[in-house]
Amino acid sequence: MAINSDVDIYLAVDKLGKSNNKFRLTQSCPPHSIIEWSGPDAQPTDAEINTAWTNWENQDEYKIKRGDEYPSITDQLDDLYHNGIDGWKTTIKATKDKYPKP
Repeated sequence: MAINSDVDIYLAVDKLGKSNNKFRLTQSCPPHSIIEWSGPDAQPTDAEINTAWTNWENQDEYKIKRGDEYPSITDQLDDLYHNGIDGWKTTIKATKDKYPKP
């Protein structure tokens, strides 16, 4: 197995709690692989790195989708002015319900 080409290996290693280690990657075109590893922790497998990256992406995916659908701040303020807090909450709740937190 290889590390997927879209993976941010540094972020994945951090999410695995192994950022206190030093490592070096191949300098070729992605997908990269770890060619040197030193430190107190065992080197993660390619599968562990891919899983950590996927988990991180999925964790924040709802935030990205919500952000794309929320009205602009200007429109939200206008909604507050014209419809009050309850009207604004109704608008926002529709998006929150569509993309719930995992």
